[in-house]
Amino acid sequence: MGENYNLFDSCPNAQNRELVARPKPSMDDNLHSLPRQLIELRMEHADLDNLIDRTLFDITSDDLTLRRLKKRRLLLRDRITRIETELEPLRPA
Repeated sequence: MGENYNLFDSCPNAQNRELVARPKPSMDDNLHSLPRQLIELRMEHADLDNLIDRTLFDITSDDLTLRRLKKRRLLLRDRITRIETELEPLRPA
């Protein structure tokens, strides 16, 4: 009911190339793409870097909080590396 349709797509299987209604790709289709995830992970990693830097200079911060932030940052770095590897084509040796 709430679908958008492109009325100008031609049906590739039709012999007379009649116009048919096809759903348009929505903006949500790219929300979970690998490049989008990579951008979001990099942003979160940068935010954690800033937070860790501020926590280092905060006298009231505790070591446990700092260790958790650093562990989260390492996990993000691993995920970023994994996605970068998936997106880059293999180079011949």
